[in-house]
Amino acid sequence: MKLKYFSAPYLVWMVIFIVVPLLMIVYFAFTTDDGNLTIKYISDVGQYANIFVRSIWLSLIATAVCLVIAYPVAFILSRMDKHKQGTMLMIVMLPMWMNFLLRTYAWMTILGNNGIINHLLNLVGLDSVKLINTSGAVVLGMVYNYLPFMILPLYSVMEKIDKSLFEASADLGCNSLSTLIRVVIPLSAPGITSGITMVFVPAISTFIISRMLGGGSNLLIGDLIEMQFLGNAYNPHLGAAISLVLMVIILVIMTVMNQFDPDEQVLM
Repeated sequence: MKLKYFSAPYLVWMVIFIVVPLLMIVYFAFTTDDGNLTIKYISDVGQYANIFVRSIWLSLIATAVCLVIAYPVAFILSRMDKHKQGTMLMIVMLPMWMNFLLRTYAWMTILGNNGIINHLLNLVGLDSVKLINTSGAVVLGMVYNYLPFMILPLYSVMEKIDKSLFEASADLGCNSLSTLIRVVIPLSAPGITSGITMVFVPAISTFIISRMLGGGSNLLIGDLIEMQFLGNAYNPHLGAAISLVLMVIILVIMTVMNQFDPDEQVLM
């Protein structure tokens, strides 16, 4: 009985800040200004299919790059001595202590037409390269900002892998590649699933990165939603409809990803 009283504040918090906003999104998505039911705004989302495709594609690329970079980093961290792991983890998390906006501004300075990279190219006699306001700049911003969210879950899983398994694998005749494929990857599958989810979800819904590094030519779903609520194209009903479709897409992708989680499969 006492436990219920202790959990009451959290239940109230969830209702006010999660359930109520979700119900408001559903309400605005299926109603007009007069409060009449309609599916017009849901059907209008189809005209932005190219933006949805671009957002999903760039988010998938950023997630894949994060996985390729984070996997060996997490493995190396997990095999270090305990007293070194804390220091290295602090270095990985250090950029996250800085404001998200400032981190993105830094990349604008680096990638700008008169930025650091082009300045160095000009010093060696090469022409400037257009780096800012491109899809590549958006992906780079996503990778930089969300890479720690891939490293940490991978590290937490790999750190628990018993080192004796590597010795047993070597005794059975497996080389390093076979050990990676047959031992490390299967045991780290939960970390891979968690990392992909933690990177893909914020990447597909971002709007600061695409606005600052991608320019107007790289509009993503987050930018489109922000425009409907705060921009000149004020239309909260359409913004709610786009948000609802985005939530459905994310839920479908997360459901698919959970099928690769061994723990989820055991529970099922």
